[in-house]
Amino acid sequence: MTRTLFLTCGLVSAACLLAGFTAGCQRHESAAEPTPAVAAVNPGTAKLYPVVTREPPLPQGIPTGTNDPHGQSISLKCFTCHSARESSPHTYQSADLDEFHQGLKMAHGQLTCISCHDAKDGYSSLKLADGRTLAYSESMTLCAQCHGPQYGDYQHGAHGGMTGHWDLTRGGRERNHCLHCHDPHSPQYPQFAPVAGPRDRFSPAASTGESHE
Repeated sequence: MTRTLFLTCGLVSAACLLAGFTAGCQRHESAAEPTPAVAAVNPGTAKLYPVVTREPPLPQGIPTGTNDPHGQSISLKCFTCHSARESSPHTYQSADLDEFHQGLKMAHGQLTCISCHDAKDGYSSLKLADGRTLAYSESMTLCAQCHGPQYGDYQHGAHGGMTGHWDLTRGGRERNHCLHCHDPHSPQYPQFAPVAGPRDRFSPAASTGESHE
């Protein structure tokens, strides 16, 4: 008898709590107004600015030291020299070259020059692993075929050094291209020497104006 009464009371109490919770939610939903955050991202009430990628630095060729009639520096394009020379599939280091680019640092895995450059058109374009050619302005597609995790992070904003607005209703956002931070021939960051941390403003040196440097 006692157990039956206890279970009956428990079920009734649970039903009452559930009914009260549901009614409370319904009252809350009916009385709630759209929050400013929701209204801000509504395309009908606010403008959404784009997330853009900065234009990549493009190869300009070898400066000739002369200018054109408009005062612009004249450079030799890649194909000017490469179209007259046969490309070697065995060039891994600048030390393998007997002319041009001897000072170029190459440290990009086991890639050779023609792993990324299209030798068929005098190095005027890039080449994907499947043989398709790309313009230099599309070099990020070339990077992404091997650096998938980094490219995925880039697409989600965790890579690329973005600047601008988190709230795209207030303004746009701009992120770097791969080549703004990485040398394509030697993409790994160089080693950095650590420096002293911020000076403690409560230290005796800070109060007296002395310097530890």
